[in-house]
Amino acid sequence: MPPPLPLLLLTVLVVAAARPGCEFERNPAATCVDLQLRTCSDAAYNHTTFPNLLQHRSWEVVEASSEYILLSVLHQLLEGQCNPDLRLLGCAVLAPRCEGGWVRRPCRHICEGLREVCQPAFDAIDMAWPYFLDCHRYFTREDEGCYDPLEKLRGGLEADEALPSGLPPTFIRFSHHSYAQMVRVLRRTASRCAHVARTYSIGRSFDGRELLVIEFSSRPGQHELMEPEVKLIGNIHGNEVAGREMLIYLAQYLCSEYLLGNPRIQRLLNTTRIHLLPSMNPDGYEVAAAEGAGYNGWTSGRQNAQNLDLNRNFPDLTSEYYRLAETRGARSDHIPIPQHYWWGGPGDKGNHEVDADHTLCALSQPSWGRPGGVLPLRLLQAPPGGEDVFSHARREEGAPSSAQTCPAWWGPDELMQGEPFACLTHQEPLPKMFKLLSRAYADVHPMMMDRSENRCGGNFLKRGSIINGADWYSFTGGMSDFNYLHTNCFEITVELGCVKFPPEEALYILWQHNKESLLNFVETVHRGIKGVVTDKFGKPVKNARISVKGIRHDITTAPDGDYWRLLPPGIHIVIAQAPGYAKVIKKVIIPARMKRAGRVDFILQPLGMGPKNFIHGLRRTGPHDPLGGASSLGEATEPDPLRARRQPSADGSKPWWWSYFTSLSTHRPRWLLKY
Repeated sequence: MPPPLPLLLLTVLVVAAARPGCEFERNPAATCVDLQLRTCSDAAYNHTTFPNLLQHRSWEVVEASSEYILLSVLHQLLEGQCNPDLRLLGCAVLAPRCEGGWVRRPCRHICEGLREVCQPAFDAIDMAWPYFLDCHRYFTREDEGCYDPLEKLRGGLEADEALPSGLPPTFIRFSHHSYAQMVRVLRRTASRCAHVARTYSIGRSFDGRELLVIEFSSRPGQHELMEPEVKLIGNIHGNEVAGREMLIYLAQYLCSEYLLGNPRIQRLLNTTRIHLLPSMNPDGYEVAAAEGAGYNGWTSGRQNAQNLDLNRNFPDLTSEYYRLAETRGARSDHIPIPQHYWWGGPGDKGNHEVDADHTLCALSQPSWGRPGGVLPLRLLQAPPGGEDVFSHARREEGAPSSAQTCPAWWGPDELMQGEPFACLTHQEPLPKMFKLLSRAYADVHPMMMDRSENRCGGNFLKRGSIINGADWYSFTGGMSDFNYLHTNCFEITVELGCVKFPPEEALYILWQHNKESLLNFVETVHRGIKGVVTDKFGKPVKNARISVKGIRHDITTAPDGDYWRLLPPGIHIVIAQAPGYAKVIKKVIIPARMKRAGRVDFILQPLGMGPKNFIHGLRRTGPHDPLGGASSLGEATEPDPLRARRQPSADGSKPWWWSYFTSLSTHRPRWLLKY
């Protein structure tokens, strides 16, 4: 028998009272399940429910929906703007937060704030604001118990790591950092920007200090297809501390500016994977710091705890290069580390098996950050101290630094009688690339461009404050030569000043001088070409060689088959080859003003099969990855559907991105059309 009406009303009131603020919405038709959507895997919660707020009733329905497809490509569509913020906002609708059978809705004010900032990005590609991000329909008010779907992105600080009272979280303290202080700052920074940053260790120093790296990426800890990677290393000599402090400040700056919505920094972090190692020699730093700024001697703390100069203790691949040069057809790149380096013998430089710092340099860097494989790093910068000058690789075209038969640019392209190597002209492609990288830093550095010859580094003024390292001085066992001869890395060294351990009051000025140069340098990693090498079945080809005619330094593909080739503007003949496959050759034209890498894919045919090898222009992006970067390189280039920006059509035809969505789903997302 049903209860009398007053009792029923009382029951309703009791249930309402048990839900203060209407914090949760009960969905009795579903229970909480694990969150399994890959695009939403980094949400701030682990459980969701079905049906979701759009009435999708299973994972399969969600993943096949146009709404989910849109979330997965927002990064490319908006060129890094408003991401991952918008993606997480959409995940809060497609995979709502579920706690104990109750569904929580995201906050309306978060949605409204993002729409105000991100609407221009949608307008730029002629796309309507997505209906499922309707701030009034799917989001709720704070007084109704909403939650912030970006809470993990905003991050939180441990109580013992909080900044002093009254200071904003964006505050940067321009001071010297002890090892413990550096670790706290890096970890606090990664905590604040947990969505785009993480810290990890690549080993320990001889005295047991962690060699801590902070990484910035849209997906920290993962290499994304065709995303270029950069590592910046400081303090290789313990008493050269300016680079160490600049990288600590850079980490804080990137985090703060990303959270503040700086479009340049958001675009950079969303399209680039950046690794910062502020201190490669923390043991030496502590020795130098004990003497203090202004009192430090020229050599105190330079070496590590084993009294080894880390920038003279890398494998001597220069000698290996000369040995291989005597063999016709021998490669001058990706030279393996000789066995005697580890086990003693000719050229042995010391007790390597107990040298922790050295083991880091020789072993960890080629595979830095990528368990079981090679991290496809493309660019490396090592800022020490000494002079205001930019020193690029100590050889061109693979020639090692000890060969100095030519006064300026030189390499092993053509042998000349009486000389082991011939001089190169300034028009060779690789010297131009190194000069371009060097200019990217020096040309926006106020001191390096100062015309006074009496300043620090003034003796390099006539060279434009950049120099080929071998023209300055020569040595073996350096990190620059090792990376160039053993890996895909192009390494640049920046000398940040004439004082190795500057006083604290000089650090802010140093940061102001170097901030724009650091950003500009990292952005140059997007020059050249990128692509994927696959076989005829679309399977990635690992360790395929990407060669450029006239440059005797190849790069190799990553396990996913992707590559990134730094190249200057001009016409290039690019060859892809791998054992068991016929080589494929393409002619590529890089316009002078093009600052974003163009995409050049290669499909390799087994030997004895396939069409003619020489193909003009770029292949149209294949169905296996329709979201890669497109370019305007070469003749007969066809733009990729989600990277080529176009103006809204005036004749009422569908926008350029429409065909992509209709090709992937039977549901035509007309809600994305503005008219």
